[in-house]
Amino acid sequence: MSTPLLDQVTSVKVKLGLLVAVSVTVASILAAVGAVGTVPLWLSIPVTVALALGVTQLLAVGMTSPLREMTAAARGMARGDYSARVTASSSDEVGELARAFNRMAEDLAAVDRQRRELVANVSHELRTPLAALCAVLENLVDGVAEPDPVTLRTALDQAERLSALASDLLDLARVDAGEVRLSTTQVPVLELLERAVAEAQVSSREVQYDVLVTPSDLAVPADPARLHQLIGNLLDNASRHSPAGGVVRITAEATSTGWRLEVADEGPGIPAADRDRVFERFGTLAEADGGGGTGLGLAIARWVTDLHGGTIHFVDPAPRSTGARVRVDLPREPLQPTPVTRKAVMTKPVDSPAPSGPSTPAVPPKPAVPSAPAVARVPEPGMDMMFGKFWPEAGLSGNLRAVLYCLGVGLLAGIVLPYRDLGLGTFVVLLAAGGVILGFSVNRRSRFTLACAALCLLLAVTVVVRDAEWIVVLCLLAGGAVCMAGLVNGRTLPAFVLAGIAWPLAGLRGLPWLGRSAQAVKGLRASAAALRTVLWSLLGLLVFGVLFASADALFAEWAGAIVPDIELDSFVLRAFITVAVGGVVLAATYLGLNPPNVETGSGPTRPVARRYEWLAPVLIVDAVFLVFLAAQATANFGGHDYLERITGLTYAEYVHQGFGQLTVATALTLLVVWAAARKAPRATAADLAWLRGSLGLLCVLTLVVVASALYRMHLYQEAYGFTQLRLLVDVFEGWLGLLVLGVMAAGVTLKASWLPRAALLSGAGFLFLLAAINPDAWIAQRNLDRYETSGEVDWDYLQGLSADAVPVLATLPADVAGCALTGHEPSDDDWLEWNFGRHRAEPLIRSHPTATNCVSKPAG
Repeated sequence: MSTPLLDQVTSVKVKLGLLVAVSVTVASILAAVGAVGTVPLWLSIPVTVALALGVTQLLAVGMTSPLREMTAAARGMARGDYSARVTASSSDEVGELARAFNRMAEDLAAVDRQRRELVANVSHELRTPLAALCAVLENLVDGVAEPDPVTLRTALDQAERLSALASDLLDLARVDAGEVRLSTTQVPVLELLERAVAEAQVSSREVQYDVLVTPSDLAVPADPARLHQLIGNLLDNASRHSPAGGVVRITAEATSTGWRLEVADEGPGIPAADRDRVFERFGTLAEADGGGGTGLGLAIARWVTDLHGGTIHFVDPAPRSTGARVRVDLPREPLQPTPVTRKAVMTKPVDSPAPSGPSTPAVPPKPAVPSAPAVARVPEPGMDMMFGKFWPEAGLSGNLRAVLYCLGVGLLAGIVLPYRDLGLGTFVVLLAAGGVILGFSVNRRSRFTLACAALCLLLAVTVVVRDAEWIVVLCLLAGGAVCMAGLVNGRTLPAFVLAGIAWPLAGLRGLPWLGRSAQAVKGLRASAAALRTVLWSLLGLLVFGVLFASADALFAEWAGAIVPDIELDSFVLRAFITVAVGGVVLAATYLGLNPPNVETGSGPTRPVARRYEWLAPVLIVDAVFLVFLAAQATANFGGHDYLERITGLTYAEYVHQGFGQLTVATALTLLVVWAAARKAPRATAADLAWLRGSLGLLCVLTLVVVASALYRMHLYQEAYGFTQLRLLVDVFEGWLGLLVLGVMAAGVTLKASWLPRAALLSGAGFLFLLAAINPDAWIAQRNLDRYETSGEVDWDYLQGLSADAVPVLATLPADVAGCALTGHEPSDDDWLEWNFGRHRAEPLIRSHPTATNCVSKPAG
């Protein structure tokens, strides 16, 4: 993993300041460059914001990841997993916190390991004497053995062993709990050693004890009970491992810093590499192995030493001697135990080297670090916490290929789109973008997604076939909506809305994924080498090409024929378009790779408890529709005079006034049907009958309203002419009527899961069919038909139609054709701007001169 850029900064405040300063500077430079390149604001602002966010993400890498790793590691510790470690590469406060967290995790892991070992070892030590004691008692109970002194002595030995183990464990518990306090007095060392030797000799072990104290009257300040416990455990260990007839030598002497005690035996000894481990609880190496002890003697000796502030360790035996030799160095004044000392007792490592002489009171050493600590996984980065369950990103790895493909589409758009009208080049860019988006979509095998992709392709074809920008733009917007719905594989209207919202949000949600994709470059050494080669080659070509072009006119002409003349403002505009289109395609690609949970929370709703709660509002709406239709019938049968006498409006004004309201009413009716169908209970046959009857009546009345609205618009267009907006609302009203029919079909089967997808695809399909009939040509033809019958026409409006209408307008008589074609100029498109509508209109425009004496009669 690459080192974050701000890791060497030692303050979080400074990092945040640098982050803000760099982001603002980048945004300002981009805004200034966009202004110099005359980039429009609608393109400059989103590109500037996107690049500033990218720079922020790049600089902010590693600032908060240790905190998220600590959260994940803490959750693991709560479950008993202490292996996680936090990446601590930064030098600021967060990095220091991460390193402190790692040290704490190491301490907790050591403590947990020792706790587990303690439980296992205690269980093992208890099992042996208990098993022996149970066996003796069973023999006595079964009559197999007699209760003679030998048998009873065996049972007593095992019971004493259990008692000794319990006593040792109690001592250790007191030490760990910090309850052991030293009660120091002046202790004569020689007297203490002789008393300890006398007690050791009672054990009936066949060893001899040699005591030497220098000076003989040596007295030290210590806790006599604890010091006796220390010496007793050392003598017990030495005697158990000495051979029969061996000698255990005990020496004590004053030193410059305190006094030293040594106990040496003639046993097998302890290897130097294992000398510190025998002080662990239940140590099983060499001297601590066998002999019938509890396995806690040396551990208690070590903790008593630590309580006095001294050190204990095994050293090499004396010259020409064998066996083990333990050395205890104690200070002149013993130290009272502190929490730090207890921690040292609990976490002292097993692999630290034995000290060679007296030292200061023990400082808790750093616990042994696990050989391969696991790095804490970060399951919830900042974006995961922001988007929650709506948009998780579990297991999504980086995809450098997807990023490069999207960048290629953006570069293609930057080359093709600027300074060109919609045409073949635009279609090529759309086709490339759609191929990349669909190719990386996880739902690309879904039938609905494939249907959406096919419909998007048909809608994209309009940029090549039609010159009317209004219908082409609508088709492209519809194609974008259909594309998003297909990528998320949505099934409901809220899912489609959320998919549309998720597209721009993908630019933010996908930033971590983009970072992971960029990090993949470091593993592609061959590709990196090829990229460096290309960059150096282009630099050489540019430098020497410019030099030779400025030095030789013929070379400059040859170069000009190959290289396009790109000025500064053109380069800036192309760069902005590259970033904008590439970013939009990349956001859609991420949406396809990791679609959000758009269906979350769209489950069935609880119906109302009483039927009238939903039925009464529906019946009232039915009644209003019936009254409205009665008014419509009265107006139709009463005639124009009756309508003008009652309302004061002409019939044309009357039909124009109500069309918009009827369209809104139709849309609201669909909302009423949707809400009622969700809330109506369906438990009984009566419930279903009322549901079908009331909503079915409402749908039938709505169809009548749709027919009335279309009839009104027809009359209005006959009176005042045909326009693009009027044709579009006609199509929209017809689509609403189709949805009403779909709702009626769903009401029959009471299954409407197919309806949202059908509504989406049919709406986009209606737009495509509208583009297919050549709407501008259709409008021109209807206006010319009206011109022939009434002599009224709006030449200004016809002149504003696109080149799609030129073939129809050219059919006018020569004396008026020029009026309709005024404003249309022959196109000088290159092959990337080729468009069927402009191509077909060009020869007709050239063959008809423009007229200057055209008088318009507005169409209302």
